[in-house]
Amino acid sequence: MTTATASTERRAAPAERSAREVYRDTVAELLPREERLVVLDSDTGLFGGVDFGDGTDRYLNLGIAEHTLMGAAAGLAREGRIAVVNTMAAFAASRALEAVKLDIALGELPVVIAATHSGVSAGHLGPTHHALEDLASMRVLPHMTVVVPGDPAQTTELLCQALALGGPVYLRLGRGATPALPADAEPPRLGKAQILRRGGDITLAACGPYPVLAALEAAELLAADGISANVLHLHTVKPLDTPALLGALGDQRHLITVEEHWAAGGFGSAVAEELGALPVRVHRVAMPDAFVPVAGSQRQLLEQGGVSAQSIAARARRALGNSGGGTR
Repeated sequence: MTTATASTERRAAPAERSAREVYRDTVAELLPREERLVVLDSDTGLFGGVDFGDGTDRYLNLGIAEHTLMGAAAGLAREGRIAVVNTMAAFAASRALEAVKLDIALGELPVVIAATHSGVSAGHLGPTHHALEDLASMRVLPHMTVVVPGDPAQTTELLCQALALGGPVYLRLGRGATPALPADAEPPRLGKAQILRRGGDITLAACGPYPVLAALEAAELLAADGISANVLHLHTVKPLDTPALLGALGDQRHLITVEEHWAAGGFGSAVAEELGALPVRVHRVAMPDAFVPVAGSQRQLLEQGGVSAQSIAARARRALGNSGGGTR
């Protein structure tokens, strides 16, 4: 896939559409005209009724066999194809992880793993279908790029960039519609953080649609207290845009990370690892170290887990009032 194809113009995604629907439509548009592209599905139903036109024979539904799905994608990639694998995040990052590691990452193959229902976006299905460990699993694999679009509109651009990358990519998508990022946000580029708000007192670094929204809302709450906060959106967890974090921090001594993931091993851990040699406290707002035992909407479960504007603002106030707080 050429870079020219990857530079698709930014298009507005209606608020009622989800990232996975935008991903589906983008793939359906690309498949007929990109002869190297092949899509492998795991009987998710996402592509039901989609007309792939001249690309129909390059859509393969292998059924509920995620390990086989990854192996088949790797084989096709070795033969010169660019493979897109469609499955749920809970299965991509656990059931199929061995195949991802040995068949895809080891060979540094051009396979995009489009993982839907990430985090608690499948909150109605319970802990068997939650994926709060996937960033940890995927970011430790050599050669793996890990991407989390911040809203549906970003999905097209980041997917096209991922397809042009030439290596393995984990594309983390939710299930339902999520709010759009601010209209004046700069277009996303793989590996580059987006600065959504500037402030001099503390930095909020977020990953994922609702964490970014919560960080922006928290910045408003803090502004009412006279506290000025940076808000950074890091849609690329690996490679992490460390220069952007350092530039935002300046002489600040506190940074708060926000994510839809368990605290261990995820986005906050990646940031703490990068900044570990600096005199900066990294405070992680993430889901508690426990399975989520109840059913509910994505935002409801996140707020119950403390991933909310109120929790972020409270953590910021405590950090600025007590320099001994936080974790490294």
